[in-house]
Amino acid sequence: MDKPRTLLIRLSTPQCIAAGFLFILFFTISFRSGWTRSETDFPNYFTAAVLVRQGKALRSFYDWTWFQRHMNYAGIETQLGSYLPQTPLTMLPIVPLAKLPVQHAKQVWLTLNLLFLAATAWMLSHVTSIAFEWISILVFLGFGSLHSNFLLGQYYVFLLFLLTAAFYFLHRNRPIPSGALCAVAFALKLYGAPFLFFFLAKRNWKALAGMLLASTAALGTAIALFGWPDLHYYVTQILPRSLQGEVIDPYNSGIGTLSTLLRSSLVSESDLNPHPLCNLPVLFFFLSTFLTLSILALACLGVSGRYRDSESRDFAWFTIAILLISSNAAPYTYILLLLPVVLLLKDVATTEKVFLISCYLALNAPVPLGWARYFPKLWILLLLFAFEGRHHWRMLPRRLAIASLTAIFLLAALDARTRAADYRIQSSQRFERLPLDRGTYLSTYPVVTASGLFYEAMVGGGYVIRWLHDGHTEELRYASEAFHPVDTRDGAIRFEVVCHGASRILKFDPATRVIHVMATSDTPDPPPEAISPDGNWAAFEAESGGGTQIFLRNQKTGQVRQFTAGRCNSSAPAWQLDSRALIVASDCARGLGLPVLYRAPLQ
Repeated sequence: MDKPRTLLIRLSTPQCIAAGFLFILFFTISFRSGWTRSETDFPNYFTAAVLVRQGKALRSFYDWTWFQRHMNYAGIETQLGSYLPQTPLTMLPIVPLAKLPVQHAKQVWLTLNLLFLAATAWMLSHVTSIAFEWISILVFLGFGSLHSNFLLGQYYVFLLFLLTAAFYFLHRNRPIPSGALCAVAFALKLYGAPFLFFFLAKRNWKALAGMLLASTAALGTAIALFGWPDLHYYVTQILPRSLQGEVIDPYNSGIGTLSTLLRSSLVSESDLNPHPLCNLPVLFFFLSTFLTLSILALACLGVSGRYRDSESRDFAWFTIAILLISSNAAPYTYILLLLPVVLLLKDVATTEKVFLISCYLALNAPVPLGWARYFPKLWILLLLFAFEGRHHWRMLPRRLAIASLTAIFLLAALDARTRAADYRIQSSQRFERLPLDRGTYLSTYPVVTASGLFYEAMVGGGYVIRWLHDGHTEELRYASEAFHPVDTRDGAIRFEVVCHGASRILKFDPATRVIHVMATSDTPDPPPEAISPDGNWAAFEAESGGGTQIFLRNQKTGQVRQFTAGRCNSSAPAWQLDSRALIVASDCARGLGLPVLYRAPLQ
C-alpha cells in the first residue's frame, strides 16, 4: 500500500505539474505545428534519403539547382532546398523513411524525436541524480530551440541524444561504446569530431579506439554507398569551405558563429556585406584560424590534467567549446546545450545554478530581429565558456599553454598568408561583377544572345529565368521551377521547367515573345565547351585547386591555360558577342554553390 501512495504523492508534486503543463504547451504549439506543416527543413534530409535509395551520385547532392529539381521529383514543390553543408551520411537515419510520403515521414521523425528527448532526460537524470521532472522542465524552458527543431523537423534532438548517450556510457565506465557514439555524431553532423582530441587529452585509449573503429566503419559505409571519387570530392571541395563557414550566406548575423562575426566585420562583399567595420581580409583569415585553434587547444589542455571525479565537468566544458567554434549555428542548434548545462548543475552553488540556467534560457530564446546583428548568443556562449572554464584555467600547464598558443599564432599567420594570396586571385577580386540581381541568392548559366543576356536566378519564390535587355531585367516566371537556359543558335533559348514531379522543355523566342513546349523532355544541359564567336577560343570547366575553374584553349595552337583560380568555383562560361570577354558565374567570397555573374576580359 505504501508504494502506490508514494508514487501518487510524487506525481502530484509542483514540479511534476509544471513539467506536465509545459509538455502540453509544447505539444499543442510546437509538435502540432511540425506535424501539419510541410514547408520545413525536413524535406532536405528526406530528398537526400530518396536519392540514396535511387543510387544517385553524391557530388550532385551539393549542386543547388540539381538538388532543387529532385526535391520536386520527390513531391516537394513549395520551398527552396539544399543539402549543404551536410556530410555524406547525414541523411542515413532518414533512409528507412524515404518510402513514405514526405509529410508522413516527417511525422514518424517527430515521434522518434519525442522518444529521443525522453531518453535524453532519463539518461541525464541517471548520471546526475537530478530528478527527471526537473530536467523535463529545463527541456521545455528551452522553448525557442525546441520549437524550431520540431517545427522544422530538424536533426539536433537526435544529435543531443547521441552525445548524451556517449557521456552516459562514459559515466558507466564503458568507454568503447562512448567513443563509437561520438564517431556516429561525427559522421552525421561533424559535431562529434573534436571528441577525438578530448579522448586523447584524457588518455582514454579505449574510448579513442571505439571512436576510430566506428569512424572507419562510417567511412566504409560512405564508400560503399557513393564510391571513393564522390567521397574525395566532398573531402576536398565541400568540407573545407563548410568548416570555414562558407555556406548559405556566410555574412548573415543570423548564423551566430565566431566565423560569421569576424567575416561580417572584416570582409567586404558588394552584395551580401557592402559595409563591414573595415575591409581587412588578411586579419579575418588570421583571427578565424587563431581563435578556433586556440579555443580547441585550451579546452584540450584544460581537461588533460583533470581526474575522474571531474568527468562530467570536463565533458560539459568541452561540449561548450565545440559549440563555440562551430562554423554553423541556427536557433535550433542550442538545444545541444541541455547536455553540458545539466552536467554542470550537479554539485554547484545556487548562484552558479542561476547563471547556468539563465545562459541556457537566453541561448534557447528567440532573438529579436534587430538584435541579431550584435551576435548576442555568441557573446553569451563565450561568457559561458570562459566562466565555466575557470576551474580548468588553473590546471593549465603554463609553459605548455604558451608554447601551444605560440605555435598556433605562427600556424594562423602562415594560413592567413596562404589564404590571402588565394583570395587575391579569385574571380570576385579580379573581375567586374555585373550590376544586376542585388539580393538574389544565385545567378548562373548565362546565355549571351543578340537579344540580351539570359540567366538562371534563385529568388525567394524559387528558380526563374531572367532576361537582361535594353537596360532592364525581365523575369520569365512560371508556376514551377525554371532551370538551365541554353542557346538554340537561332536567336531563341530553351530551358527546363519542373512541376508536379515532371520536366518539360520550353523554347522562348525573344523576337515574338512566344513560348513553345518542345516534344523532348531531355534536360537542356549546357554544351561542354563555349566557343568564342570569332572561333579563336574554347572555354571549358575543370576541377583545379579545390574548386571548379574555367580554362581557355587556343583553337589554332591547342595551347590550354587556366583563366580563373582560387579555392572556390567559377563556372558556366559564356562569350560576349565581340569575343573580348567572358561572362562567368562564381561563388568566390560567397556561399558555397551560390554564384553571381562577372564580366571577365580576356586580357
